Amino acid sequence: MTPTANSTNIVLIAGHWLGAWAWDEVLSELEADQSRATAVTLPGLDCNDPERKTKTLEDQATAILQAITNLGAAAAQPVTLVAHSGANAPVSMVLDRRPEVIHAVVWVDSGPVAAGSAFASDFPESVEEFPLPPFDVLAQQASLEGLSSEVLARFRSRAVPEPGPVLRQPVELTNEARRKVRTTLVCCSIPGAKVLDLARTGHPMFVEVTNIEHLDVIDLPTGHWPMWSRPKELARIIRSAASRTRAPEFPPAIPPLGSRQVDPPADQAAPAE
Repeated sequence: MTPTANSTNIVLIAGHWLGAWAWDEVLSELEADQSRATAVTLPGLDCNDPERKTKTLEDQATAILQAITNLGAAAAQPVTLVAHSGANAPVSMVLDRRPEVIHAVVWVDSGPVAAGSAFASDFPESVEEFPLPPFDVLAQQASLEGLSSEVLARFRSRAVPEPGPVLRQPVELTNEARRKVRTTLVCCSIPGAKVLDLARTGHPMFVEVTNIEHLDVIDLPTGHWPMWSRPKELARIIRSAASRTRAPEFPPAIPPLGSRQVDPPADQAAPAE
């Protein structure tokens, strides 16, 4: 299969505790289709960096900006950003600073953050980092649905503690043009209809969704880490978002009235609710 002539470079950024390695399965799917994709390990999540505990959201946003600059991003050659989970804060900062070089943004079980928000503003200053919690604790906060014991073992062995400054730092946003960037919400652990309801009622995690001008909402029912539980379907959604022409298999939804569910292949049963 050949890539769409008008497809953009794709930059993948994983959430807390994760590096570029978290996208390996999705990258394999994209590369098989000759899509131009690269994954980024954010500052603070490189286990070989002796100063990683001091890294900030500013460092992470700067690293993403450098990555897209290295790809030659410009208004005439924009990139598609893919942000999973806690990568939403630095990616929101990048959208604020350089919206003109972003063709589209795909939020994977995530979404844009509001100005002034912080992931954990009360995270103690005396604590340098936040390690991956035990899975029974993590499961109370984020769905582990679809993850095998082997995947969980890899997650545990490769996870890097999140730097405290990243969790505490509030996000500064001033450029309303960030809201004009074409946006896809990939809703996994929370259905799209519920996300839209929460946004309309002012939930602090989702309220910024109401300000997006060009919004598609796609349901991909699974746990919070779809890059491992449903990589083929996630790659298909990302590929579509990166295309200059909206693919017919994913027609735009009309927010806040509709969302689209991605059906599993015929040989794969739908995940249990």
